[in-house]
Amino acid sequence: MDHNVSRAQLLRGDLSGEKTVFRPPWALAEIEFIEQCTGCGDCIAICPDTLIIQGRGKLPQMDFTRGGCDFCGDCLTACEPAALKLDSEQASPPWDIKATIQPNCLSMNAVICRSCGEVCDERAIRFKLEVGGVATPLLDLDQCTGCGACFAVCPIRAVTLSSINEPRDQAA
Repeated sequence: MDHNVSRAQLLRGDLSGEKTVFRPPWALAEIEFIEQCTGCGDCIAICPDTLIIQGRGKLPQMDFTRGGCDFCGDCLTACEPAALKLDSEQASPPWDIKATIQPNCLSMNAVICRSCGEVCDERAIRFKLEVGGVATPLLDLDQCTGCGACFAVCPIRAVTLSSINEPRDQAA
């Protein structure tokens, strides 16, 4: 299988070319976002948790290694080009990101760890005690906001984030 890797892919650590870029909350659909966003950096500067970083082409993207988004709305307010836009007619979530817990999860492998559940404000991650003392994490996707807090604290990156509209996992 021949596969050409671009310099940009190599520098990003995206050798497969499939790494999903997560835009800030309330971002327009990707094509519209790219057309609308000017790369001004206002959303990056105003994010109180410094989760929004400058990505390729000066476009903002989320860096969930820094923590989870609390959906404060500061980026939405700062976005003059309206690339981040709240649809007032719909009570839709700010994005289509959801967490997934992979089989290499410490808790699933009889190692005590509940970091992800402890930081989940929505209580989307709970633990069920199994025979033998193993606590299996249970993820309620209906409760998950995709904030990324669980990803940030997982010591082995067993929590991945992905777009529910795109099947590929993201190791943010």
